[in-house]
Amino acid sequence: MAHVVADLLSDTVTKPTPAMRQAMARAEVGDDVFGEDPTLRTLEERVAGLLGHEAGLFTPSGSMANQLGVRLHAGPGVELIADSLAHVVRAELGAAAALSGITSRTWVAEAGRFRAEDATSLMITGVGPYQVCTGVVVVENTHNFGGGTVQSLEEIRAAREATRAAGVAMHLDGARLWNAHVATGVPLEDYGRAFDTVSVCLSKGLGAPVGSVLVGSSEAIAEARVWRKRFGGGMRQAGILAAAGLYALDHNIERLRDDHERAHRAAEAIAEAAPGSLDPDSVQTNILIADVSAAGWSAADFVAAALDAGVRLYAVGAAKVRFVWHLDVDDAATDHAISVVRDLMLLRTRERTVQGRTGR
Repeated sequence: MAHVVADLLSDTVTKPTPAMRQAMARAEVGDDVFGEDPTLRTLEERVAGLLGHEAGLFTPSGSMANQLGVRLHAGPGVELIADSLAHVVRAELGAAAALSGITSRTWVAEAGRFRAEDATSLMITGVGPYQVCTGVVVVENTHNFGGGTVQSLEEIRAAREATRAAGVAMHLDGARLWNAHVATGVPLEDYGRAFDTVSVCLSKGLGAPVGSVLVGSSEAIAEARVWRKRFGGGMRQAGILAAAGLYALDHNIERLRDDHERAHRAAEAIAEAAPGSLDPDSVQTNILIADVSAAGWSAADFVAAALDAGVRLYAVGAAKVRFVWHLDVDDAATDHAISVVRDLMLLRTRERTVQGRTGR
């Protein structure tokens, strides 16, 4: 395997910078289980304020933040609903069912794009002891397996009006909400206030080594703190981690534009090399998903060939490959990735052309 020049596997692979490490080393700490870590309190309060909510709770992972969020709104025998590609139902190992007895139903959304009608038409409420009742609608923004899709605030607000009338909660999986904010200019508070609870991740595009924050009302977060302890997420001197999150908020939000621009530049090059593999105009943030079968590849073979050339990617299906930009992939690494991917796309296209001419 070649040395990895461009690690586009995920934005979770980022390493803390020297300046972030210094901030961590200087952090004032205390025992968070006893509510005595001042740096962690500062982070929780700041994130809650950014998202227009009363309180926040630090968690070691985005999956835990999501599972705490849905547990606040649904319990055993109650359901959550989300699109079929949503992280909460596809990539959290059935945690809602395993930990909280929550069932799930899904709708199919093209590129993970949220429509209020899809969610509200699936809700079940007021049916007594005859059918499962919907406790919470989960929306993911941006949408990971949809290819970094940014959700429409208008659609979210339309769903919020309907769910509120029906007594159904809404939870936002905002692991990459920072990207949506930067891409659209929509204030974080506008997104946040449309939901009962919101989770945001610090260890993806923002580059912190660990952590997410769940925000909601003071009452909801007090309950979530109890459930975090039950789930094994109580932490002691976590201010060291919180300091990384605070540094990330100060320095790494606006620079997400660089990731978006690099992803779009790569998308244009891939589309040119392999027409039909993706639409460059659909790439809104730092994620692109290409259908490599358009150039005659399986996803597994393409990922292996790219890795041999120093580019690490992720297969998200039999024919589709995900590329994710982040702060550890600069212009030079992007140029290398584009060159490798273009050559691989053109290689198979030429091979198929030759085979067609020779009849083999």
